[in-house]
Amino acid sequence: MTDVNRRRLLIAGGALGAFGALGMASPARARSLWTWSPSDSVAGRGAGVDPDWVWDDEVDAIVAEVIERGQVPRVNDLLRNWVRNDQPLPDGLPAELRDWMEEARKLPSWADTEKLQDAVDFTRRKGLYTGVLYGLGSGLLSTAIPREARAVYYSKGGADMKDRVAKTAQLGYDVGDVYAYRPQGGMIATSVRTRLVHAAVRHLLPQSPGWSRTSGGQTVPISQADMMVTWHSLPTYVMGKLRDWRVPITETESEGFLHVWQVSAHMLGIRDEYIPATWAAANAQSRQVLDPIVDHTPEGAALTDALLGIIAEVDAGLTEPLINAFSRYIVGDRVGDLIGLDREPILQPVVGAAWPLVVAFREGLIPLPGVPSIAWTLEEALRKFVLLFMSEGRPIHLEIPDANRPF
Repeated sequence: MTDVNRRRLLIAGGALGAFGALGMASPARARSLWTWSPSDSVAGRGAGVDPDWVWDDEVDAIVAEVIERGQVPRVNDLLRNWVRNDQPLPDGLPAELRDWMEEARKLPSWADTEKLQDAVDFTRRKGLYTGVLYGLGSGLLSTAIPREARAVYYSKGGADMKDRVAKTAQLGYDVGDVYAYRPQGGMIATSVRTRLVHAAVRHLLPQSPGWSRTSGGQTVPISQADMMVTWHSLPTYVMGKLRDWRVPITETESEGFLHVWQVSAHMLGIRDEYIPATWAAANAQSRQVLDPIVDHTPEGAALTDALLGIIAEVDAGLTEPLINAFSRYIVGDRVGDLIGLDREPILQPVVGAAWPLVVAFREGLIPLPGVPSIAWTLEEALRKFVLLFMSEGRPIHLEIPDANRPF
């Protein structure tokens, strides 16, 4: 175990130990009143109901029955090899579940194949940036989202947080895969199975004393509002950082990238009336649902440790101070403080000056001599990180849980 990982384990473990002993949660930040208009959504209309009180009712009820009947192991066995979009569903599934899955696997009528291809082309050209931002930026940001961190930590997947973090990071790769929504791709199957997992977690987590004690009054996890918060920690956050880094992006690329994530939101069970139709609408919604709620939790600290442990295993000359400096550069000091990243007063300004030069060189805007050596150390390490955890195309083994995290 590396020194950085050992130190962070001690910090996270101590926090979690004290947390468990006291049986208390940190105060939840007040969530603002829902005012975002459904006229700004892909549906163009809607009831305007606060998404914090909306879940995924049909599949929630079906999966709850599957769990209560003890059918989870059999369903998981049947679905283990259902990985391609064009595969028929296996025989032997409970009838209600099968009927729901057949409906859920259909793309929305507004899905645009040309825009989906534009998204593929964009990812092919800008994959290093998006890979780093999905795997490191969005990954770290998610640990500062209290509800998400607690839902992950106390669910069955929280028992192997390294595997859980790696799966989440790879979602960005799968969304941008050349075959994502084509017949030979796997994003439809992955999305449907993810909805099954979410439904199971909604049924199981209220039975967890740890989650119930720390949920801040939420009685059922993973509401539509929670899902939109996670959504904004991916495409909205990534596009914002790309703009900050002055990465050249055409209007076609921007619209394609937004569209593939709009389709993905629909396929993951988010209602169309909550899915932003434009980047302006997405930014406005993010400011309401994501920006005000980021906070520190002991569970988030443990997840941060898992993600930094993954980075520390990439043998590419990265030191703990350099990891901290670049991580703070990506997520900012506010989130960095909340998740416990050390400040690096010497390296942070160096990284802040060097990384834009890497971007400028890669985009053909400046010559090679203008890029300092530390920038190439970062670039090579991040390339290895992306290749290791995102570009391998490893299948995601999503299984319906039938219990919470064991303690």
